[in-house]
Amino acid sequence: MKLGFLSGCLGSIPLEEKIKWASKIGFDTIEVSCWPYNNTRDYSGTDIDVENFNEEKAKRLQEVLAENNMTISSLAYYDNNLHEDLTIRNNYINHLKKVIDAANLLGVELVGTFTGRSMNITIEENFKEFERVFSEILKYASYKNVKIMIENCPMPGWNKDGFAGTISYSPELWDKMFEIFPELGLNFDPSHLLWLNINYLYALEKYKDKIFHIHAKDVIVNREGIEKYYGIYGKQINKKNEWDTGLFTYKMPGKGEIDWHAFFEIIKKIGYKGAISIEHEDPEYEGSLDKIKQGLILGYEFLSKLMG
Repeated sequence: MKLGFLSGCLGSIPLEEKIKWASKIGFDTIEVSCWPYNNTRDYSGTDIDVENFNEEKAKRLQEVLAENNMTISSLAYYDNNLHEDLTIRNNYINHLKKVIDAANLLGVELVGTFTGRSMNITIEENFKEFERVFSEILKYASYKNVKIMIENCPMPGWNKDGFAGTISYSPELWDKMFEIFPELGLNFDPSHLLWLNINYLYALEKYKDKIFHIHAKDVIVNREGIEKYYGIYGKQINKKNEWDTGLFTYKMPGKGEIDWHAFFEIIKKIGYKGAISIEHEDPEYEGSLDKIKQGLILGYEFLSKLMG
């Protein structure tokens, strides 16, 4: 296993500097954020400009990685590939193909994305769209020797009143997804499963053959708020933003409710050999580059002991 993090959290400093810093701390790998420069997504980043990437830039990046004993675990571009606005959807898919192109140039096997969801149609109708849309994406990825993996975040901020904005957040939906496309895998994030009240340890073991990559993120669930005030659907009025559900807060690994000791016991039992990538969304360690780095170092120190 290799320990890394999703690069976008470090902001706009050059990727080369992020790689050098990560190596100095002790990280083995990095998951590279590949959103467009012009986007409004939170926690995004543009560490590779895939629109203008070429063989020369790929060679230089590979040299930097080699000089620092680092690898790239995956390229990351998470947007709504089933968006109901076809112009927006096609822009997302075209950019995803550019990310796949960049992965091919770098010899990176994995590209991570979301299924997304059209908010105007049912889940069943979304799966019909998913089959049509992802057939083209997966064919393109296969031609480029790239595997596609889906991260299991429900993205409640994308949908009206905080309902799920993807069709890939639960084992029920994974089964349907893999029935349609067995070649797909998961970028498995236990934090989302925990606040959704899904047994993440059971899912980790059951879907062991589908786990291509792991996002290490912790979470604290606001159980008092759920039980006494909001209910399971979360905050409905007076939201600070579309993501303010009142249900949970993401934390650095070891600072929340995930049982990481049990998690790593199962990882070792199932023989997982891929990347453990910290996805930094902890508000306690945001606001400055120094605080973000402090959070990543805490995550590194906690997880590296368990990976032993």
